Amino acid sequence: MKFLIVGLGNPGEKYAETRHNIGFKVVDALTEELKGEFKTEKLGDVSQVKFKGRHLICIKPSTYMNLSGKSLNYWMQQHKIPLENVVVVTDDLALPFGKLRMKGKGSDGGHNGLKDIQAALNTSAYTRLRFGVGSEFNKGQQVDYVLGDWSPEERETLQKRIDVAKEFIKSYTTIGLQHTMSQWNNK
Repeated sequence: MKFLIVGLGNPGEKYAETRHNIGFKVVDALTEELKGEFKTEKLGDVSQVKFKGRHLICIKPSTYMNLSGKSLNYWMQQHKIPLENVVVVTDDLALPFGKLRMKGKGSDGGHNGLKDIQAALNTSAYTRLRFGVGSEFNKGQQVDYVLGDWSPEERETLQKRIDVAKEFIKSYTTIGLQHTMSQWNNK
């Protein structure tokens, strides 16, 4: 059984430690735990790993956040992965820092990466793991906030929350969406 795990973010050192790149951080950590490594391929960096008999194709789109749908759609088609086996890992301003929530459908919430994915897939019914980055910014400062680095306080617990995000993904690939949401959404 194949799964596509898509971490959202922007390529390049300039964005590596920003809140907007938490999707990249999560798939990096998952790939490292499962002893994989990323290779630069068409439309992104790709790592293929195994977990409990499942084949996980982890991607970090090279298309920049606002064109994430192009990369996701390409790799879905390339590996013939059904929509129900796709997970998108994204930052979320509506959730407090470190709060994780998995959903099987929903709005883009004003997130340009999710908007592009929804347009590419022609549906909002795809699984996303939302990683809360908080909303500690003044009016009009949203872009600077998501493209800003983590605060020292956030850095103290960031790795622990990334570890929980990995558990969400591994659970999703083994026990499915409903059981994963029941088991993990309030942790």
